[in-house]
Amino acid sequence: MKKLSFFLMLAASPAFASEGPFFSLRNPNLVILIAFLLFFAILGKFKVPGMLGGLLDKRAKAIKADLEEARSLREEAQSILASYERKAREVQAQADEIVVAAKRDAQAAADQAKADLQVSIARRLKAAEDQIASAEASALKEVKDRAVQVAVAAAGEVLANQMSAGDKSGMIDTAIDEVATRLN
Repeated sequence: MKKLSFFLMLAASPAFASEGPFFSLRNPNLVILIAFLLFFAILGKFKVPGMLGGLLDKRAKAIKADLEEARSLREEAQSILASYERKAREVQAQADEIVVAAKRDAQAAADQAKADLQVSIARRLKAAEDQIASAEASALKEVKDRAVQVAVAAAGEVLANQMSAGDKSGMIDTAIDEVATRLN
């Protein structure tokens, strides 16, 4: 079948359409046909089509290996990306928890500071009230002491003006006797 198709191909060639004898070396179509056939015979002798096929097969295998490697790298990259996205979500969740805890701690610290401030203010108010009460008591004592001193001085002056010298010495003796009985 191959030989028949080859002869039909030769029969349909434009070489038969030329003028003059076809099988003459002066006919350029014959020379070109011989060179063409000789070229293909040399290619066939050195198995160039097989080598070209082998090179193409090798190249196809290399491309297939590259595609497989690229596919595996892509799958690996997708798994790594998914892992990083999962880790990013976990880190974001932890960061959110830290923020919530920090807000809660800050609120608790603020509440504690308010309570401590109220206790401190109450303690200072109590201390100020105690100081005021102490100052009032001290002032009242001083006023009473001064009033007693003034009353004693006034009473002493009144008594000194109204009593005679004998009455005075009798009162002094009575006071000394009374002090002596109380001390013993």
